Amino acid sequence: MACVTASMDDIQFEETVRVGQVISIKSRVNRAFNTSMEVGIYVTVQEVLSGVMKRVCVAFSTFVAKPTGTQKVSLKPLDVQGSVEEMLEHSLASERRRLRLYNEEAFNNLMKDYYNLQDKGLYRGKPVTPAVSTELTRVESIELVLPPHANHHGNTFGGQIMAWMENVATVAASRLCGYYPSLGAVDMFRFRGPSFVGDRLVFKAMVNNTFQNSVEVGVRVEAYNCEEWNEGKPRHINSASMMYYIPERDGERCMLPDVTYTTLDGERRFIGAIVRKRIRMARKHILYSRDEGPVSVPWDRSNQVYLGYNNVAALTVIAGKRDWEPNNITDKMGLYVHEEADKLCLKVEMQAKTTAFHAFSMLADLQLRPQWDKNYLSCEEVEKADEEETIYHVKCATVNGGKCRDFVYLLSKRQPCKDGDPYVVALRSVTLAAVPPEENCIRSEAKCIGFLIQETSVSTCKVSYYNQVTSGILPYVEGNLAGWSRSMEETAMSCITYLERDVLTTPF
Repeated sequence: MACVTASMDDIQFEETVRVGQVISIKSRVNRAFNTSMEVGIYVTVQEVLSGVMKRVCVAFSTFVAKPTGTQKVSLKPLDVQGSVEEMLEHSLASERRRLRLYNEEAFNNLMKDYYNLQDKGLYRGKPVTPAVSTELTRVESIELVLPPHANHHGNTFGGQIMAWMENVATVAASRLCGYYPSLGAVDMFRFRGPSFVGDRLVFKAMVNNTFQNSVEVGVRVEAYNCEEWNEGKPRHINSASMMYYIPERDGERCMLPDVTYTTLDGERRFIGAIVRKRIRMARKHILYSRDEGPVSVPWDRSNQVYLGYNNVAALTVIAGKRDWEPNNITDKMGLYVHEEADKLCLKVEMQAKTTAFHAFSMLADLQLRPQWDKNYLSCEEVEKADEEETIYHVKCATVNGGKCRDFVYLLSKRQPCKDGDPYVVALRSVTLAAVPPEENCIRSEAKCIGFLIQETSVSTCKVSYYNQVTSGILPYVEGNLAGWSRSMEETAMSCITYLERDVLTTPF
């Protein structure tokens, strides 16, 4: 049975390969789906002196069986009984496929969001300082497909096309930075159609955007046979976005110049690069987030003061972070993302037509939260230490068909010490012998969650929600991160509606 490559996802170049190093390439089928399969490709090199094998590249390719007629070929499920790594990749293959299927919808949603932010002047598009036009980096080359470039079916090798694409992309990137950059990753590589021996392949590359010490180059491949060449009717067969990184010079980190666009297509590429960066960030946390280890701390009345102080302090530290990236902003709410190393935080700002004290009273009683947050199935007060510290047991909805999750939270609430200070509602996970894990729930943990409520007028306030994402929280926010869900925006609007209800009819 013959197979053809449909796409290459999540190609990561971890290190460069030098002349003289021994290269080892291994591949295996990670998982078979109905009509496609994922193949993992792992490249390692052997150090000349030490003999140590080091991984330098990882890629995941989707193959489909080439049908003999009009019917697609169905594949049998793969029975995996190998190492722990093989079992893990078998599980992650399903997640990568899910992200790939959502990718187009997520990309289109995020493109609308960032265009909307730019139209409102809430996201900086064109740089203020003098910048290099991306049009100056445009590169075009033509290759003729010869028999050595194709397989026995006469189809051009996908690897050969990728090599030609890298060549033209490298030239485009070097035009911007002035020296040789290193390819770090390939994103959204799609085989849209085949090319054959005798075809002329036209490669078009141009810098899309820059991010401090990295640059994204977009590459498009068009194929012509002799008739199509004469008529000027190309076939679009491949596209990809290639991320290049600038190596340090003399121990100093090199910064790339800002770029700008001069056409509508340039603007689309510029914003698209920002969206792809956002999707890569989400994919990294969804697929490869490491277990952060125990997050909960033991609860005891003897350490109540210490835990309460740390709970509130952690929330104020997150709130004080700068460079929050706006994701979606409306008249009544705004969603922001902040990534620092492997730490990911979310912020939701809500404008409510109610007093700050009323909002504080509603949000500080966690038992009321199921009334406006659909993720909260139930909330039970376990222990009330005093007027400022309370322990709650929360059960949350199932995600992706799994078990429900439960949390044991310490809630610490503080009123302002002086004018201008916010009301504070801080939560973190604790362990309590009285609330052991349950068989029908996944005991999950949160490191820092909470609200800061700031009075903006006598009858209005700003409610800022913060969440330092952990592996237990991630399933509930991954759709928002990747762009295929609006659940956090919906929950925020539900919260605003709840807070704006008639104060006299709302229980305190």
